[in-house]
Formats: sequence, structure tokens, C-alpha cells
Amino acid sequence: MTNSVAGTKPGKRERLIEAAVRVFYERGVEKTTIADIARVAEVPVGNVYYYFKTKDQLIEAAIGAHARTLDQLIAELNRLESPRDRLKRLIDGWVQERELAARYGCPFGSLTAELHKRDDPLEGRASEVMQALVDYAAEQFEAMGRADGKQLGIALIASYQGISLLTNAFRDPELMVAEGKRLQDWIDSL
Repeated sequence: MTNSVAGTKPGKRERLIEAAVRVFYERGVEKTTIADIARVAEVPVGNVYYYFKTKDQLIEAAIGAHARTLDQLIAELNRLESPRDRLKRLIDGWVQERELAARYGCPFGSLTAELHKRDDPLEGRASEVMQALVDYAAEQFEAMGRADGKQLGIALIASYQGISLLTNAFRDPELMVAEGKRLQDWIDSL
């Protein structure tokens, strides 16, 4: 996220959200403290409570940031002419992030899985964002003339989530490269 005025530092609230997304990804929700987020955001801990009264409010803001990132990605993908190209570019993006996946897994998949271990309403909010990605993939398959677009969308996202997990488990970014190639070949075969 950048501030609209060139060369200026984003505001404290924006820095806190960016830091929450990053620290939750790198350390997990349960291991992250508000002080950790404040330190990364370069905001005094006492100031955090002005913007976010609880850690759950920071989690919700992080989910919102992921939703906005997905919306931006979809807008960028939709500039491509064909649904096949959109899906393949989506996969390219995953492969480009393979080093991070090897270290931490999927940014949003990890957060969603962790929130599902808690018994609170935030897990449903995270699921909505994941559903939006599945729905987008399904729409692309349907635009390719596939009546089974929903199932194919689920298969694509499941493949990505699975390879993210394995890439992380084995700390091997080349697994993401190989699966990306397989998925692109699969899309070309449809």
C-alpha cells in the first residue's frame, strides 16, 4: 500500500494493517502480539489502541487487506483478453511468490486455516475471501465454455493450496514451479 502523496509514509492505521498482514503471515495469528505489529509498523504500542481496540480488529483489518488485494488482482487479470490467459497469469503469480510460499505457505490460505482453528466469527469472513477466489476461477472456466466450471475452479484453488502446503513443508520452491507448469498444461488441455 502506498500513500497517495508521492514520497510520504503511509498513515499509522495503514502501516498497522500492512504490518498485521505481514506478521500474521510470517508468525501466525496466535504467536503474534499487538506489540509485534506495532514494532513492524513503527508505531508506539499505545497508539495501536487508538485505531484497533483488540487483536481481533487487527485480524479483521488484515482479512480486509487480503480482500482488497484480491480485488486488485482480479481487476488486473480482467485486463487480459481471454479467460485462459487470466487463469494462466494467476498461476504465474503464484509461481513468482514461490520463495515466500517455501518459507511461510500461502499468505491467505495459512491465515484462513489458522482462523478455522478458532471458534469465532472471523473464520467466516476469511472463508468469504477464499470463496471469492474460487468463484473467480470458476467464472473463468465457465467463460471457456466449461459447464463444470465450479468444480474446475475448486480443483485449481485446491491444487494451489496443496502445493503451497507442500512447498512450505519441504521448503522447496521448485515444487511450486513444477505444479505451476502442470496446471498451465492442464488449462491448455481443456
